[in-house]
Amino acid sequence: MAAERFVPVLALFFGAAALAYGGIFVRQSELGPTASAVHRVGLAVPLLLLFRLVMPAPRPAPGAAQERSRRRLRLVLVGFIFSGNLALYHWSIMLTTLANAALLANLAPLFVVLGSWLVFGKRFTRTFVVGLVAALAGTAMLIGARVEPGTTHVLGGVLGIVTAAFYGAYLLAVNRVRAYFDTATVMMWSSVGTFLVLLPIAPALGESLIPRTLHGAWILVALALISHVCGQGSIAYALAHLPAAMSSVTLLVQPVMAAVFGWALLGEEPRFAEYVGGIVVLAGIVIARRGSSPKDEDTRSIQAK
Repeated sequence: MAAERFVPVLALFFGAAALAYGGIFVRQSELGPTASAVHRVGLAVPLLLLFRLVMPAPRPAPGAAQERSRRRLRLVLVGFIFSGNLALYHWSIMLTTLANAALLANLAPLFVVLGSWLVFGKRFTRTFVVGLVAALAGTAMLIGARVEPGTTHVLGGVLGIVTAAFYGAYLLAVNRVRAYFDTATVMMWSSVGTFLVLLPIAPALGESLIPRTLHGAWILVALALISHVCGQGSIAYALAHLPAAMSSVTLLVQPVMAAVFGWALLGEEPRFAEYVGGIVVLAGIVIARRGSSPKDEDTRSIQAK
């Protein structure tokens, strides 16, 4: 049994590292945050399509085949929500530390439960409330740790929280069509929707869509291939072959790796308050997830930043 789980666990850690390193690619990009997001999804679409054609498609449920074509458009519309998540996440990376951006983006499971309560009337437990309060307290510590005149840290932190809200909405929307599509198809069509939204927005913000050098072009290819396709794909594969409880590991590993990359490559040494705040945020998220209903775990196969 241990040998059977070795490859999925390895894929889980590789996926978390690939996603965390995406922040380095965004920082190294010659383009603005929104334009980098355009290339991230635009270059990923043909790769995801190729993967979809090569890999055997799972057998659809009875009656699902007739619904698939009708729901693909809805899946593209789901990508409109994901566009807000991705663009804001890239902006958060540029305005605050990689560790804080990753930590705050991983608040998404809390917004999934809150959204389920607001939209679908689902109840949440006292355990979830405890976790939510802890996560919010840790968030306040993270943002407050670098409140200094002339810095963009607070804005980056706020954008990180909004990123999580968008991603929570995306997960809820995907859950409505998840029975008709596999993970690769969800990623491909939602990436198409994201691309269509962000393509005109980037020039409107004054961001160029054309990298200046070949190195800049390769950075965008790496962002799409390593972080978007391999990172999210590896985590989706891992969580499909591991117990549901293992999904919480991604919430712990990715921000830690982002902190390591930020410190080692960008000199973003965490302050003491950020250490404490990060631990409190992660603990709050794990507690809140334990207090959520089993149905809220349905989207765990695509819960990756």
